[in-house]
Amino acid sequence: MAPDVEEAIKDEEKTLTGRDHELILYNDDFNTFDFVIESLVKVCKHEAVQAEQCAFIVHFNGKCSVKKGDRVILRSMRTALTDRGLTAEVS
Repeated sequence: MAPDVEEAIKDEEKTLTGRDHELILYNDDFNTFDFVIESLVKVCKHEAVQAEQCAFIVHFNGKCSVKKGDRVILRSMRTALTDRGLTAEVS
């Protein structure tokens, strides 16, 4: 196979397995730091320090990649975060 065809196949396999997807959390003006931290610990299984760091990144940069992995798993986490009133997406 040609190298570019092999690369296209590898890219498609990555998309299908979902290993390169990210859960992005966005800043809002409604939720408190404590609530965001609590949500990241509960939903994304972050340690408290990691959740706090993500909350600060979201606050100052407007968004933060809070989890990477399988698209199906990340979608369920996104749903749990949005059910809690946070703004998130899987990319």
